[in-house]
Amino acid sequence: MSNSAVDTKTNVKILEDLAEPSMFRLIYLNDNQTTMDFVIESLVEFFDYSPLTAEKITANIHEDGSAVVAVLPYEMAEQKGIEVTVSARANGFPLQVKLEPDQN
Repeated sequence: MSNSAVDTKTNVKILEDLAEPSMFRLIYLNDNQTTMDFVIESLVEFFDYSPLTAEKITANIHEDGSAVVAVLPYEMAEQKGIEVTVSARANGFPLQVKLEPDQN
C-alpha cells in the first residue's frame, strides 16, 4: 500500500453583481361569464386581499376590462396565475390571467 496524498485546489468565483428578480404584473381580464363573486373569492384566497379591497379591484376589472391584481417576481406571478386559472376552470369559468413585465 502506498501512502500518497492528493492535493485538490478549488477555485471559487463570488458573484457580487446579483440583480433583483424581474417583476411582473399579474392582470385579470374581464369576461361576460366569470361571476364577480368568483373573482372576489379568488382575490381573497390567492392574494390575501380583504373582501372590501377585492370588491374594489373586481369593480375596476369590470369597468375597465382588466386590472393589475399583483406585482410579483416572474416565478411567483406565473404560479399564482396557474393557480387562479386552474381554480377558474374547475368552477366552470373562462377567467383569463396574463403576465406583463412591470415597467417601474
